[in-house]
Order: sequence, then structure tokens, then C-alpha cells
Amino acid sequence: MNFKPIPNKFEYLNWQEIESIAKDKRSTVIWPFGAVEQHGPHLPLATDSIFVDEIISEVFKLFSSDIPLKKLPTQYIGFSPEHKGFAGTISLSSNLITSMIKEVGGQLSEMGFKRLILINGHGGQISLLNTAARELRSFAPGIAVFPCFLWSGVNGLSELLTKTEMEDGLHASLAETSLMLALKPELVGDERPNEVIKGQIPEGWSLEGNAPTAWLTDDFSKSGVIGDSRGANESLGKNLKELLINHWFKLIMNLMQSDWPNNS
Repeated sequence: MNFKPIPNKFEYLNWQEIESIAKDKRSTVIWPFGAVEQHGPHLPLATDSIFVDEIISEVFKLFSSDIPLKKLPTQYIGFSPEHKGFAGTISLSSNLITSMIKEVGGQLSEMGFKRLILINGHGGQISLLNTAARELRSFAPGIAVFPCFLWSGVNGLSELLTKTEMEDGLHASLAETSLMLALKPELVGDERPNEVIKGQIPEGWSLEGNAPTAWLTDDFSKSGVIGDSRGANESLGKNLKELLINHWFKLIMNLMQSDWPNNS
């Protein structure tokens, strides 16, 4: 039986191929980050990891196989202390994740790779990956680092989602439930919790945003959901999937058509 490797998976290539790719002035590695954490009674623990892995895998299908862009295996376990009040959540320390990014990024730089894109599917580790990216740049100045969040900057989300979801749907609510129904419906349970936070937050403050708080999920939620998952449907999920794929394809293509930033 002949084994045909998937050309854009870093780990399926041989060392000569990696050596050759890394010499390209546009050589770029994508490293998806997710989490293994509770997502209510209706979504799997790996929700964030599944999302980033599936979306980026679909994006890669739109690129030609000879592009100097490769994907590392998705890092499934992340930084999720806010969800440790619920069984199943596994969280690594911030120091460990930062060290891991520095170690891997530093070695990619030594190989000759010019850029590393950290695409993160878990909102609870956005600031951590931003900090880790900065530390990696200081540790290995020759590699450009882009810490990105899967859902950030995606034009059209507000047209697809309700105002309540945009403002209060922080975890396992309408958007995430719908997207999972489109990607892996067999993993979605029947319950549709509604735990929208109302009247508990002083004006001008928020769970996330300009004046956030270091919240824990069980501060506000008994089910693990923060938001309203009622009304989730596969059709909305398919639209979200298409929106995310198109957004990331265009963004990454724009980068791959340049050698920005040139750190040499």
C-alpha cells in the first residue's frame, strides 16, 4: 500500500524537504492552538481545538502544494484555568506554554523559517500567546511571530449572529454550538443551555474588553455555558465555517504574497 503524505503537514515531510522549504524568503509555519476544557453539557472538551484544526485544514486545501507554508500538529491542551471548576478541563501552566512556544519557535528559526503564525481557537489564552510571541521574538529575533485568534477581525460575524451573542456569547453558546453542528454534529448533545449574564456587571466593566475581570466560569454559570445556545443550527454553522475559511485564506494569502516583515 503506497503512502502519499499530505504535503502541507510539517510532520509528514522529510528533513531534506524541510531544509529546502526553510530557505525560501517566505517560509512560514502555522501552529494551531486549542484547548481541552469544558464546553457545557452539549459540546466536547476539544471544541476550540477542533475548530482551529478543521478551519485551518480547510484553508490549506485552497493553497497550492508548493507554497512554502506548512502546518504543525495542533496543540490540543492549552491554558484553561478559568474552566477548572468543571470535570474534564486540562490546563497547562502559562510558563510551560510560553517555554514550549520559545523552544519550538527557536528551533524553527534555527532551521531557517522566517515566520510563525500562532492561530489560537481558545479565547482564554489570547493574552498569553501574545506575551509568548513577544518573548519568542526576543529569544529568536530572526523569526517573525503572529499571534492570532480564530474569531478576531472576521468581517461579517455581526451580520450572522444576534446582538446578544455578539455581546454576551462568551462560551459554548450560539456561535460555537452552530459551528460544531456544521463540523462534527455527532459530537453535539441535545441540551441547549441559556446562561446569559444580566444585571451583575457594573456599567463600563465587562468579562472581556476594555475593563475586564479575571473571571472563572463557575462564578456565573452552573452549566459551563456563558451565553445562549438556544437557536443554534447547522445552517448558521455552515455560514460561520465559510466566513472563517475565507477570512483566514485571504489573510494568509496576503502574507504569503509578501516577505513582510523582513527581519534580516
